[in-house]
Amino acid sequence: MPSEKGGRAPEFGLDSTLGRKIRLKDYRGDRWVVLYFYPRDNTSGCTAEACDFRDQWVEFDRVGATVLGVSPDSIASHQAFAERHQLPFPLLSDPDKTALQAYGVWKEKSLYGRKFMGVERSTFLISPEGKIVQAWRKVKVPGHVAAVLKTLNELRSSKA
Repeated sequence: MPSEKGGRAPEFGLDSTLGRKIRLKDYRGDRWVVLYFYPRDNTSGCTAEACDFRDQWVEFDRVGATVLGVSPDSIASHQAFAERHQLPFPLLSDPDKTALQAYGVWKEKSLYGRKFMGVERSTFLISPEGKIVQAWRKVKVPGHVAAVLKTLNELRSSKA
């Protein structure tokens, strides 16, 4: 699967809360990208995760990383979610699920015996060269953002 550690990060171009398309290649050679996929705006887990990224955003920015959140929700939903929780990073809308599928996070899920397709909460740390250096799948929200930041700091210090 191309969306695994060590592989080239799949390219995408998605509408964002910045009012323009964001492409992964826009960050190539310049910044690390923390690309996180989440199921839905305004749900408890997704809100907690977004707020954790918000609360650590200055630290991510300080170490040269851009945080991007992706879900299949609409830009209007993302805008309201971002405003309600004062998110300083862009949210990207993937209603056609092209990036979700490219990263292998659009999966069959099960809840109370009912099967359905949905987003597997996942985060990918992408180097400035466009390689996936770490992939977290089936993310549990508590402590996740701190783990991503710790990994990023360790990778950056090992290259210094």
